[in-house]
Amino acid sequence: MGISISIPCDTCINKVFYWLEKKVGYIRNLKKNLVALDRTIAELKAKRDNLSRNFSRAEDRGLERPAGFQEWFDNVETVEQRVNDLLSDRDVQLQRRCLCGFCSKNPKSGYHYGKKVFLMLREVEELQTRDFDVIAEQAQTRVVQERSIPPIIVGQETMLDKAWNHLMEDGVGIMGMYGMGGVGKTTLLTQINNKFSNDRRGFDYVIWVVVSKELNVEKIQNEIAQKVGLDEGDWKQKEKSEKIDDIYNFLRRKKFVLLLDDIWEKVDLIEIGVPFPTRENGCKVAFTTRSQDVCARMGVDDSMEVKCLMDNVAFDLFQKRVGQKTLDCDPGIPDLARTIARKCRGLPLALNVIGETMSCKKTIQEWRNAIDVLNSYAAEFSGMDDKILPLLKYSYDSLEGEHIKSCLLYCALYPEDAKILKEELIEYWICEEIIDGSKGIERAEDKGYEIIGSLVRSSLLMEGANGIGRGVVRMHDVVREMALWIASELGIQKEAFIVRAGVGLRDFPKIKNWNAVRKMSLMENKIHHLIGSFECMELTTLLLGSGKSENISSEFFNYMPKLAVLDLSYNRSLSELPEGISNLVSLQYLNLRSTGTRRLPKKGLRKLKKLIHLDLEYTSNLESIVGISSLHNLKVLKLRGSDFPWDLDTVKELESLEHLEILTATINPGMEPFLSSHRLMSRSRFLEIRGEYVSSQNRHLESFGISLSGTMDKLSEFRIEHSRISEIKMGRICSFLSKVFIIDCEGLRELTFLMSAPNLRRLVVQDAKYLEDIINKEKACEGENSGIVPFQKLKDLILYNLPKLKNIYWSPLPFPRLQTVIVKGCQNLRKLPLNSESGKQGDNGLVITCNETSWIEGVEWEDEATKLLFLSSWIEKEYPPRPS
Repeated sequence: MGISISIPCDTCINKVFYWLEKKVGYIRNLKKNLVALDRTIAELKAKRDNLSRNFSRAEDRGLERPAGFQEWFDNVETVEQRVNDLLSDRDVQLQRRCLCGFCSKNPKSGYHYGKKVFLMLREVEELQTRDFDVIAEQAQTRVVQERSIPPIIVGQETMLDKAWNHLMEDGVGIMGMYGMGGVGKTTLLTQINNKFSNDRRGFDYVIWVVVSKELNVEKIQNEIAQKVGLDEGDWKQKEKSEKIDDIYNFLRRKKFVLLLDDIWEKVDLIEIGVPFPTRENGCKVAFTTRSQDVCARMGVDDSMEVKCLMDNVAFDLFQKRVGQKTLDCDPGIPDLARTIARKCRGLPLALNVIGETMSCKKTIQEWRNAIDVLNSYAAEFSGMDDKILPLLKYSYDSLEGEHIKSCLLYCALYPEDAKILKEELIEYWICEEIIDGSKGIERAEDKGYEIIGSLVRSSLLMEGANGIGRGVVRMHDVVREMALWIASELGIQKEAFIVRAGVGLRDFPKIKNWNAVRKMSLMENKIHHLIGSFECMELTTLLLGSGKSENISSEFFNYMPKLAVLDLSYNRSLSELPEGISNLVSLQYLNLRSTGTRRLPKKGLRKLKKLIHLDLEYTSNLESIVGISSLHNLKVLKLRGSDFPWDLDTVKELESLEHLEILTATINPGMEPFLSSHRLMSRSRFLEIRGEYVSSQNRHLESFGISLSGTMDKLSEFRIEHSRISEIKMGRICSFLSKVFIIDCEGLRELTFLMSAPNLRRLVVQDAKYLEDIINKEKACEGENSGIVPFQKLKDLILYNLPKLKNIYWSPLPFPRLQTVIVKGCQNLRKLPLNSESGKQGDNGLVITCNETSWIEGVEWEDEATKLLFLSSWIEKEYPPRPS
């Protein structure tokens, strides 16, 4: 007897289809489920981070987290890791699908992976639906508060990207941005603040604080507390130390950005309660300042200078401020607009203010008048004395000491955009007694360079170099106008500083009250005759350099009893000074450089009892300096490039100057008396020995050697030109010698004396036909110089037309500072004293320049690494070096 079981066919089929549908669905919907999982986990993480921040703030205010939150938080952390692991196989599984996604090349694996994705999506969605009670007491503080910015911002795009990228670097905790007033530092910092609104970068708070000139720690604390919600309850009654603890304990668990605008001195973060930003805590501090010194004191290694705009960018900003409608009012206005924009020298503050002022000027006459006002006395231009100059004056007011302020004002005596020689400027300051020179000129000079450095770091001067490597500074035109405005007592006494430098004057300016004039600069003009007499009873400085003066009347100096500085340099047609110069009883500085002066006024000189500085350099017509011994207090005498004969009487007269500290001299044939004077040699800062050109008629003359064996502690530059000297000896170390020029010296075979110049920075050797060695091995190994490694400070080495030169040095040297080697006409120099480690520390890397490909290709290198290093950087260039 059998048993029969009957199962409805449709039920079985349905179950099979349901199983297949479910299995295939995991594969078919895989891509859609993965997208949903990606989106949902991102939403869950954002919810977790937001709740965590909110509840952390609540804890800081003494409240407790809701029950179950920590367990939920831990589950989210676990699920996030599982999702990450699951998504790591996403690409592989998607590539295995076939039949338009309905099947998998590995069905079993595809099914299991699809099922995991589906179930994980459900788990994430479940966690996402979990809600927690909102804490009513939670402070409603904004994480990033956007700040208003100018409607027009031009030229800061590159700087903004640079600053943002630098601030976001892992190793950067503090970033400092410095620059002159009105250059756009605050605008730049504001843009950085606002960027965090769109790109939080994981920071809990972005805190903006304006510090300003008077540092108030409690004010900064209150602003930080207000931004993070700590300023409620009894905050105002708390002691400073309590506020420090509250801020510190709140911020130490946060990732924050602190933006400090306009700081004038070091802000001690510890004194405020702000945790110091480190790589570990990921926090950031960025600030703006006008002083590079402040950046250093804040611990910033790589501060960023916010510079003025380039000319074309500056003009774009100016045009936008003026408006196209105004620019189109007259076809001549655009050219005048460009002239006015150039007066602003790229300073955004000036471009904005002056551009706004000019936006309503519709006629060309108004524009021409504006240029006239800006050229004559810019402080009278609308907006200058209330919007521009007072803002810049804050930098002036922050200078420490009246003497430093006076030094800055002195720079305004130069023409617009002038390159001001540092050494000349310091000479003026010393002789005006702004700097005390009573304890020695060199000590006073050091003080002068320190003051220049502080003015540069305060963004009131700009540093540079002129064409021959001498240090110069420049003054921004708007800063110069500020200085002139201050010097005129904010416009009240305009005749205190008379500055008409470089404006093409042909006659002395007309002044209503000469007794009000304290300083006058008429340099770079065309005044041919200095005639008449002016009652300048308060005048202390008169600058008449680089003019066209031909003669000075005898009564011109009658009424200048306080004149301390008189500069007549570069008046090449001026052949003599009047005896009336004797009336300048307070004169301390007299500059006759590059004038046509033939002789000194004997009687006039005798009464210049206070003269300490006399410059007679490049007075090629000067026949004699007889009478100079009457200048008993003379400390600085400059005679470089003057061609009077150096006989025994001249040397004796100079030796009688008992207070002489610094001497520059060019000595001609018959140099023995000078070289034998230990007193004059020991005071020489610059020494040039210049012989006659060697002609075919006098080649029979015997060559001879010279010995610089005396104490030459001051010598910084040594030149020898057109000489048949056979040898140069230096008996002791000359520690200040930094420049040496050997030009057209047939007799020299070697320059081993350079071993005694450890601080040599520039060496030029040119047209020495028989020179074989720079440093001769045999002589270098003799005596006390043996063991010395030469050229440790050398930056520039220039060798030109030295046909017999074979060696610079016999083995490789480190040359840690060397940047430039220029070689031309040295066909027998087959090896350079270099190896792969030479020149490593140079600021810009060592570059070899020559115009002879065959020479550089024939050089014998120390090894292959050296060859690859220097051949890859050499420059082919026609470069006849200048002996300067």
